[in-house]
Amino acid sequence: MDLDSIRKKIDSLDREIVTLINKRLSLASEIGRLKQENGASVYVPKREEEVLRKLVEFNPGPLEEKALRAVYREIMSAAIGLEKETCIAYLGPEATFTHQAAMKKFGASLGYRPYVNISDIFNAVERGEADYGVVPIENSTEGAVFHSLDMLVESDLKIVAQVYLEITQNLFSRSPLEEITRVYSHHQALGQCRRWLQTHLPGAELKEFSSTAAAVRQIKEEPGGAAIAGALAGELYDVPTLAENIQDKSDNITRFLVIGKQGSGPVEHGENKTSLVVSIRDDVGALQKSIAPFSSRGINLCKIESRPSRRKPWDYYFFIDVIGHYEDAPVHEAIRELEGGCPFVKWLGSYPNSP
Repeated sequence: MDLDSIRKKIDSLDREIVTLINKRLSLASEIGRLKQENGASVYVPKREEEVLRKLVEFNPGPLEEKALRAVYREIMSAAIGLEKETCIAYLGPEATFTHQAAMKKFGASLGYRPYVNISDIFNAVERGEADYGVVPIENSTEGAVFHSLDMLVESDLKIVAQVYLEITQNLFSRSPLEEITRVYSHHQALGQCRRWLQTHLPGAELKEFSSTAAAVRQIKEEPGGAAIAGALAGELYDVPTLAENIQDKSDNITRFLVIGKQGSGPVEHGENKTSLVVSIRDDVGALQKSIAPFSSRGINLCKIESRPSRRKPWDYYFFIDVIGHYEDAPVHEAIRELEGGCPFVKWLGSYPNSP
């Protein structure tokens, strides 16, 4: 078969694909109408993950799973956009890693609104200014994002989904490396590049900024100033790249949470995750007793993180992630048992344990 014949076949397939996508979107619009009549949410994380997992099972290749998910992310994004005008709040300005994580999760067809800090994101969703918010929760190098943890304790919003984003840090400046005296970035990004900075810019002053993208914007016209951020921020603000991939660990990944007013139902035939926050009594073996309800039922506890409660000195909250959904009988029973022995127990949400 010659080149022209192959291209004609591709053109024919493209017409079929476009026709089928539009048929799918028409059906999605009808579902959206029914949802609105019943007061249901247009974004249903459990259904989304179930569809994606079925597609992966159907896929014979050579299209890889990551690419397949990305293609259908945009189809689903277009469907949600047709069902309802939807706004996603994120930690701004534009081109932050939180913005990229939000786009990875929700696609290009929805509306996005930047906020200055994490508290503002929670407040925007609570007030109805945004339908959902995306916040960073932990980094594989620097650990937990404590402001997000604190807001989860204070807010009535629920975690409805999660998203992981590979983080690549670059150094941006209009000055040459030998003239850099100040480096701006978010404190997590500065921590992720600690060894590189000590080696290449040992005398530079490190200045914490509200976000990586805001740091790039700050040094756009500042002689001697540099910023650490992702490639997208440098492109957006047109600042030259001095060094690429300066993070200390190559497997630098940040986990983000999607927060909303309604929880997510359990994924059928798939893995779910449940997040809790608890306080424990100041007794010997109290922490061991608090996790026993999970181990005794064979529930996998995949994360535990301590954080000062700020109620009194040396009093701590413990943030716990377990595999399973709140509606699963073993998980539900474990939480009920936990409530009987702990002064404070709060369910933060159950959601698909998706990549």
